Amino acid sequence: MKLGLLPLGRPTFDVPFAESKLDAMLAALEATGHELAGSRTLLFDETATRAAIDQLLDSSIDQVLILQVTFTDASMAVAAGKAFDQPLAIWAVPEPRLGGRLRLNAFCGLNLAAHAFGLNDRYFSWLYAEPEGDIQPQLEALLSGKNQAGRLEAGPVPPTNAEGTAIAASLKGRRIARIGEHPAGFDTCAYDPKAINQLAGVGVQEMELETLFDTARSADAGDVAELRAVLDQQVPNAGEVDADQLDRSLRLKLGLDEIRKSGHFDAFAIRCWPETFTEYGGAVCGPVSMMGEARIPCACEADVYGALTQMLLQQAAQAPVFLTDLVDVDCEDETAVVWHCGQAPLSMCAPDDKAIATIHTNRQQPLLYQFALKPGPVTLARVSQSMKTPKLVLSFGEILERPAAFTGTSGVLRFERPARHVLQDLIACGLEHHMALAYGDHRAALRAAAGALDLPLLEI
Repeated sequence: MKLGLLPLGRPTFDVPFAESKLDAMLAALEATGHELAGSRTLLFDETATRAAIDQLLDSSIDQVLILQVTFTDASMAVAAGKAFDQPLAIWAVPEPRLGGRLRLNAFCGLNLAAHAFGLNDRYFSWLYAEPEGDIQPQLEALLSGKNQAGRLEAGPVPPTNAEGTAIAASLKGRRIARIGEHPAGFDTCAYDPKAINQLAGVGVQEMELETLFDTARSADAGDVAELRAVLDQQVPNAGEVDADQLDRSLRLKLGLDEIRKSGHFDAFAIRCWPETFTEYGGAVCGPVSMMGEARIPCACEADVYGALTQMLLQQAAQAPVFLTDLVDVDCEDETAVVWHCGQAPLSMCAPDDKAIATIHTNRQQPLLYQFALKPGPVTLARVSQSMKTPKLVLSFGEILERPAAFTGTSGVLRFERPARHVLQDLIACGLEHHMALAYGDHRAALRAAAGALDLPLLEI
């Protein structure tokens, strides 16, 4: 075959490491004997990627292969899917769990692309594997279409009970403040305000990011000092991060408090990047952790359904909830990694670890928390819109007593089911990249709540 290559990447990740991975991917593809066309270098922006797509349209290719070398949003994957009638495949690469930054985060890019392809009824094959070693059988399966994602649909609406009815009823009348729009290419975070109200009786009020920034800037200096004193009790090293940026970050927490009180909001969905860094000058991740610990859920990337899921799971668990990305699945080790920049509630910190203050690895600004999640059973949930069909997706596993896989807040998770089955189902159902996590087994309550909300149920 003649393969048309689209190597996708972002310059905010570890570019030299990404380039070394791309070289290994290209070498493995060369060894298949197929003819390769398209870019041999990372495509960092829309202009370069669209030019590469146009070039491939004139190249008589037999199949399009997206090389997901780092995280990217789904916009260019969708553009490729729409531009070509030929079969489409996507190959994403893992990275070592060394306790440092997420250098590639390619799995999350695969996750976003799978969701977007499902919304666009675009079938595709996929592979999540290292390019080194005995990769040839997996590549042949990928390129021959044997590893098609398929379409995994939810089951019927489950029966409800008094507990489920009470959980569903507790959502009615609640309000989410959506601050800023979700980033381009994050179809996982799109929402319809009428649909969410019909589903759960939850209202959404939209406001601009500048409203949060202005409210934060006007916070009382005395209140900032009090919050800083609380932070100093939580972490030993707050004085090591940039003081001005830390001040601005803490003000975001106070700004959220003020908006919550004045608007009577129960949760937030916040466009956290890039503007909190590039226009305001401080991270909202630490404040999100503080709000979550106080049981005021906050979803990054303006993910309104993520905020709804947090409220639902929090009500079932009666405990703080962490909205997390799944960033790695190791089928040989039978584990996965749940992670987000640094916003898990502090009560989730492992007892033998010590939370510290840190900076965002890509944007280099505080405040983020860093710690490994404590061991114990966890329930994962998502009120999903994948495949354009509302559903509740549930999973269950156990956070293991292992060191942090990456900086920020993360945990090594062993699912109840074999990891390869969970991975296959996650891709096949086009699940959004955010799932809500709470400690304990709350599946029975959530099944009943799904019944009360008239939501089909999918357990992966």
